[in-house]
Amino acid sequence: MTQDIQQNPALKDLAVLVGDWDMELSNASFLPDSSATLPGRASFEWLEQGAFVILRQGSEQSGAPSSKWIIGRDDSTGTYKLLYFDSRGVSRIYTMSFDGRVWKKWREASGFHQRFTGTFSDDGNRITGSWEMSSDGTNWEHDFDLTYTRVG
Repeated sequence: MTQDIQQNPALKDLAVLVGDWDMELSNASFLPDSSATLPGRASFEWLEQGAFVILRQGSEQSGAPSSKWIIGRDDSTGTYKLLYFDSRGVSRIYTMSFDGRVWKKWREASGFHQRFTGTFSDDGNRITGSWEMSSDGTNWEHDFDLTYTRVG
């Protein structure tokens, strides 16, 4: 006998993300032409009846890897964790914070630290952010900008 899972109350703040988004990657240090922009799509959905949130994003046509992120949260500490996997076979774990207006993701891994900060527009339909990287966790450099625009 299976029991229905209720929506995870620790994830209720993420409801604002759920839906479909256009994505634009720009000012990327890793592209041959750093002024180029790469379009893509992103969708945030409830997974397992709201136990988790899944983010699917990318566009193979643009040359950027597609990725899947599973987001969960420890209800006793309030800490979000993200499991990341992409079409290159890269697998990572990030920590996340989200206050409804500012969205942050980061990882501290030997030799390759990363962090993202995105800010919601006043109407909640646009997230403007950027990724940074660091080899030592102290000296940071811009990696690329990422903008999400709600379509659904």
